[in-house]
Amino acid sequence: MKVIEFLDSKGVHYEMTQHRPTFTAQQMAAEEHVPGMNVAKPVAVLADETYYLCVLPACCKIDMDTLKKELKAKHIQLADEEGMARLFADCALGAEPPFGDLYGLETLMDETLEDDPFIVFQAGTHELAIRMDLDDYKKLAKPRVFRFSYHMQ
Repeated sequence: MKVIEFLDSKGVHYEMTQHRPTFTAQQMAAEEHVPGMNVAKPVAVLADETYYLCVLPACCKIDMDTLKKELKAKHIQLADEEGMARLFADCALGAEPPFGDLYGLETLMDETLEDDPFIVFQAGTHELAIRMDLDDYKKLAKPRVFRFSYHMQ
């Protein structure tokens, strides 16, 4: 998996855990015993002709209008499964890590993730999670940070 090789090559400290298969970021939060605000949920979007990787808390949804304005896009939509499989060929569908650069995408991080010192995310499978310091994540991912999500009720 690209993400583990990438983290190892950068010499960054991280912890990897194995859990029962989970298929949503909120399920992973429960399995890993962490709040949904600490789980970095990657969501690929297609803005006009460009894909972006949005990273937001598991318990939040993307405000598509805000994202559209920030990206100065005429049209924006979630990437479909075919696009996801093509973009993240080394990952199980729905278990993508939050590093757009690894896949040729700009990473957009919701600023609400900055409220805690660490994040947890899928490591390319539905059974592996990675926990790392937020500062290390930001150094590696180099995300554009702004608010584009809202908390699900």
